Amino acid sequence: MRKKRVVSLLPAATEMVCALGATSQLAGRSHECDYPPEIIALAACTSAKLDSTAGSAAIESQVKTFQREGSSLYELNAVRLQELRPDVILTQGQCEVCAISLAEVESAVKPWPGHPPQIVSLSPNRLADIWTDIRAVAEALALDESWREILRALKMRVVNIIEKTCVLKQRPTVACIEWIEPLMAAGNWVPELVELAGGANAVGEAGKHSTWMDWETLVKLNPEIIIAMPCGFDLARTRAEMASLSRRAEWPKLRAVKNRRVFVTDGSQYFNRPGPRIVESLEMLTEMIHPDRFHFGHRGKGWDKFTGGDGGQASPSSAG
Repeated sequence: MRKKRVVSLLPAATEMVCALGATSQLAGRSHECDYPPEIIALAACTSAKLDSTAGSAAIESQVKTFQREGSSLYELNAVRLQELRPDVILTQGQCEVCAISLAEVESAVKPWPGHPPQIVSLSPNRLADIWTDIRAVAEALALDESWREILRALKMRVVNIIEKTCVLKQRPTVACIEWIEPLMAAGNWVPELVELAGGANAVGEAGKHSTWMDWETLVKLNPEIIIAMPCGFDLARTRAEMASLSRRAEWPKLRAVKNRRVFVTDGSQYFNRPGPRIVESLEMLTEMIHPDRFHFGHRGKGWDKFTGGDGGQASPSSAG
């Protein structure tokens, strides 16, 4: 049977295809699909309209302008998409700020002659939904049954962590920040991951979209741990953006700051990307929340400590 050609317009979906051993079936990707590295050579079918190099506040202003004008944040190259002749198109219906929407893809393929491609839309809100999405991708691509073992292995890595964290009595309060200026508390799967990692989620609700939060709320919550994971930002960018928080007068008084338990992460590659590497995200959380019990080797790659008000990185001698 001929293998199905697939175009993925979502980074998480692209990673699912590759993790399932179907990289060779990928015909195209979105401009944000950047992992694994071998897919970069594929044709990009999307582009961003906003300036993603701007600061947090400026990006949010651009987003609001696009939304006010009823305009999409992304451009879909419908001609290129059709030229790639996909049997399956992977997209999302969860967040119009994150990627091309399902409605845009449906509109693009509607005038195509002949048999239309199958459109698979992913909208995960919890960890279990990510497993369901991996299954949906495997079935859409008509993969052999080996995908089941791949999925089982991912689940077992999570189970192995839960077996260790479920008996912990000390569960520090954790605030996960998904946007810095203005502040947004991480939702969807992140609060669930915090709990599985042995923390007590302080803000944001599992299974529900991320919500805006004012600075006074964070000060009042005064969590023991603060973890910054801005959507679309890598580790270095997140560290630089933290200046808008660390320059506030109340910053040095927060428990997390005084106890040197403020962390920055690569939210773009991990926490904001509901694909197979969500397991690595969970591992990172255990390293940050319970450093005396867990070490997976992710520090310096997916996360690091944030110290002081200058956006600097903790030195090896001062980092714990």
